[in-house]
Amino acid sequence: MKEYSVAIVGATGAVGRELMTGLEERNFPLKELRLLASSRSKGKKLPFRGDMLTVEECTASSFKDIDIVLFAGGSQSKEFALDAVRAGCVVIDNSSAFRMDPEVPLVVPEVNPEDISWHKGLIANPNCSTIQMVVALKPIHDAAKIKRIIVSTYQAVSGAGKDGIEELEREVKEYVKGGIDPKDLDVEKAFPYPIAFNCIPHIDSFLEDGYTKEEMKMVNETRKMFHDDSLAINATTVRVPVFRSHSESITIETEHPISPEEAREILSKAPGIILVDNCQNKEYPMAIHSSGTNEVYVGRIRKDISSENGLSMWVVADQLRKGAATNAIQIAELIVAQDNE
Repeated sequence: MKEYSVAIVGATGAVGRELMTGLEERNFPLKELRLLASSRSKGKKLPFRGDMLTVEECTASSFKDIDIVLFAGGSQSKEFALDAVRAGCVVIDNSSAFRMDPEVPLVVPEVNPEDISWHKGLIANPNCSTIQMVVALKPIHDAAKIKRIIVSTYQAVSGAGKDGIEELEREVKEYVKGGIDPKDLDVEKAFPYPIAFNCIPHIDSFLEDGYTKEEMKMVNETRKMFHDDSLAINATTVRVPVFRSHSESITIETEHPISPEEAREILSKAPGIILVDNCQNKEYPMAIHSSGTNEVYVGRIRKDISSENGLSMWVVADQLRKGAATNAIQIAELIVAQDNE
């Protein structure tokens, strides 16, 4: 099998570290791994496969002799992704910069792997909350055609990066140490209000219609990957005081009737899904169990009593893994498989 020279841009961040872990765990066919980041991280050393790799500063000329570039997200995508494409690399980008570009495929391998066939050097990785939702819904969509989705998310602080994790840690310690009323905790830079012991119905910036960019990402990205602009979707995204793994309450309406039993049977056989649905024994997906794993967990499947052809479910996944790094590596694996056909 051909081996690939791979670069990670943003290697020192949370997603970058998970990309390194995923490449190692999945035994990706590597000839070389090059770690790139901003000038602030130049010279840092990170462990990989028993060696210590040195982080280099990312510049427009960093991509010579590289086959695949994994962008961990952030502003460097807009700055350098097209430089990498021009250098002959296949770019897999975790940022939102190119997701809705009609010339760029937006891919979740369990959902629309065929879309990589028309890439022009750049493939976008969807938003973390969208990824876990579409993995859970696509098998049902194929069986009964979903026409409406209502989703509420409960998103971990790690979705806001290192600052989010550190802010929750600091606030909890501050509360335990001083017995401070949670509303009086000091707010720093990750969230507009204290996140400890709180839920904040605000992720990303608000638009004029009252929805946030995060909510509209779920709407627009799902329609793009399902190839259906008529799909009715309503999303509410909420930040919760959980360190890692996003949870989602999803209710769907389908064109053709499908029972909870049929949905469980379909999902139990679907790739990338672990069914945890035995409420009598208090077995259902939870963030503490999905953290550090690559699958999407689905449970609490039940009929929506307000709709004739409705189902409700609970979906949980590690947003740093399946919601970002793992999905990007799976896309890279599709490229490897395509090269070896």
